[in-house]
Amino acid sequence: MKNSHAPALAGGEDKPLRIALYPGTFDPITNGHINIIERGLHLFDRIVVAVAVNAQKTPLFSLEERLVMIRRCFPDSDRVTVGHTDGLIVDYALRHGARTIIRGLRVVSDFDYEFQMALMNRRLARTVDTVFLMPGFRWIFISSSGIKNVARCQGDITGLVPKHVERALREKFA
Repeated sequence: MKNSHAPALAGGEDKPLRIALYPGTFDPITNGHINIIERGLHLFDRIVVAVAVNAQKTPLFSLEERLVMIRRCFPDSDRVTVGHTDGLIVDYALRHGARTIIRGLRVVSDFDYEFQMALMNRRLARTVDTVFLMPGFRWIFISSSGIKNVARCQGDITGLVPKHVERALREKFA
């Protein structure tokens, strides 16, 4: 029986693919998220973007809407795949051959929460590491919740999210 936790091989080579998991609610995906994915692609062969379903949050966009929005950001990439989970992130990572979880850090206050999560994930799955990446400086101040608040008040979000996400936000708040 094939080991379901064995990483895929790169192009038939003996070298395993470096697969990372980038989880989040992505409600909605922002240019900061995209920047983290692009930075991650310099480090990893493939990134699995996982929309995490969190029962404690009430998202603006449905799960399907978020999956579609993310997929539209990477239409021609065979290195970015998109899925969803309502379970433990480390379990999802292992099922997809990811040995690394990517987390974005924007400000110092993000670190405390993310560090605690990384430690818990490490406790749950010792073979899965967490890597923290910062978005580029032009995206460091944006968050999905901040963008939703600006869009809700009919403010200008041009350039902070992809065009199709901007249109979706305007439709939600029309």
